[in-house]
Amino acid sequence: MSVVTNISHPTKAASDELVPSRYSLRVGDIEVLVISDGVFSLSASTLATNVEPADLSAWLTARLESVDEYKWPLNVVVVRSGDRTVLIDSGVGEEFPDAPRVGKLIARLDAAGIDPASITDVVITHLHVDHVGGLLSEGLRSRLRPNVPIHLAAAEVAFWTSPDFSQNTFGGFPDVLESAESRFVDMYRGQLRPFETEFEVAPGVVACCVGGHTRGHSVVHIASGGDRLTFLGDSVFENHFDHPDWHNAFDHDPEEAVRVRLALLRKLAASGESVLAAHLPFPSVGRVAVNGDVFRWIPTPWDY
Repeated sequence: MSVVTNISHPTKAASDELVPSRYSLRVGDIEVLVISDGVFSLSASTLATNVEPADLSAWLTARLESVDEYKWPLNVVVVRSGDRTVLIDSGVGEEFPDAPRVGKLIARLDAAGIDPASITDVVITHLHVDHVGGLLSEGLRSRLRPNVPIHLAAAEVAFWTSPDFSQNTFGGFPDVLESAESRFVDMYRGQLRPFETEFEVAPGVVACCVGGHTRGHSVVHIASGGDRLTFLGDSVFENHFDHPDWHNAFDHDPEEAVRVRLALLRKLAASGESVLAAHLPFPSVGRVAVNGDVFRWIPTPWDY
């Protein structure tokens, strides 16, 4: 079974926030920092587009959550391995000005004492706005080192040259998704480093194209000294442990997303390794267990 250990990071800037916004751990010799970009609210119906509203409401009610509004956590990851500092995804940046509780990455990098100029590589799991929006913000972009390489799956770039929005609702946001992707590719075209199947970004840090949520969606495997952790991006949402067959409103190919999700959850349950994900409640560190025909999420106790 994989073991992760909590570590401390020195901070250069204090934060007056009343809730924690970062959580650090170690995977072997690799340092991992989970940073909350905040939370944003969407209609709860975006969680499942292929079930009866009453079934979704029952799931939410059983968790004492609103049946109308779902507050989506958004997690970004910074990994330090060898002489590389890797930013995985970038949050929403300034793309949702009417959502003041999200888009916090740059302030929280500062609070964690991480200079954006120290970032040697960026990995983008997929090109949705809540994963590339931070890089569209001048506040982050202007502080990155010039020509920092941005790694993503070639299939993801190819899909967005002519995106197909015919298979799902996209929560009413297809125009927002396409606009952010187009601006991102135009802005960073010369820095994109597409890979076909997988790419080792830093020692023990491997981006792997699995598809599903989007055609070129990637996960990131982190391994060192016998310890393992996987960042799932948007492959799994909170309701998918109980209902892995529920279609998320932002799955581009819902049936393929289910296939990929089940394969990942079975593999993670068998390995017992640690897991992070973009939209699980912060800090999203935990493990997956089999629970009959479905699964169970086991959060890792906070280690101080």
